[in-house]
Amino acid sequence: MFYQKSKKVAIITLITATILFVLYNIFVNGNTVLALSKYGSRGDEVKQIQTKLKRWGYYNGSVDGIYGSKTVTAVKSFQRKNGLSVDGIAGKNTLAAMGIYSSSSNSSSSSGNSNSSNLNLLSRLVYGEARGEPYSGQVGVAAVVLNRVSHSSFPNTVAGVIYQRGAFDVVSDGQINMSPNSTAIKAAQDAINGWDPSYGAIYYFNPNTATSSWIWSRPLTVVIGNHRFCK
Repeated sequence: MFYQKSKKVAIITLITATILFVLYNIFVNGNTVLALSKYGSRGDEVKQIQTKLKRWGYYNGSVDGIYGSKTVTAVKSFQRKNGLSVDGIAGKNTLAAMGIYSSSSNSSSSSGNSNSSNLNLLSRLVYGEARGEPYSGQVGVAAVVLNRVSHSSFPNTVAGVIYQRGAFDVVSDGQINMSPNSTAIKAAQDAINGWDPSYGAIYYFNPNTATSSWIWSRPLTVVIGNHRFCK
């Protein structure tokens, strides 16, 4: 009788502890539940983070899937550069900025989040780089990003292309964090839907402000407004 009572008490205690643990993670630690990779983490997601940060020039360590101090430092540099909370933890917003989506989400949800995130980020890029330009020129800027995603010389995600170190001035000066207007959003969507008024360009520049002689050597595809688009 005593044994059965003790066993019942132990089971109740275990259930209570489990419930308290879950509630703690939801309410007290809610902001870090989505921090899928942080110091001490290991696995494929960490490798993705390291690979992208190394490609963009933030990380110079080994792509070993171990979230050590070098990875923390690189993540902080990326966060600081891109207006994110600088905590060294690859949480939801940081992962989205890198173009990484959690494998814990189902595929349809991940696809939807990816598409939404790409549109938002691309719209902000268009607004920062080309607001005031003709509409086709704004679509052209978005198309250049998508053309780079498909090109072997560039990162293979929208976030990767946009946040590649030195690629776009609006990332360096913080304009990437401005809210896009409806025109920029529509231009980004048109580019995603397949319109490419840049004719396959992977570069564009303003001839009135360009200081690089190299960019002038690139084959011209079209001129729209203040931008020359080229390959």
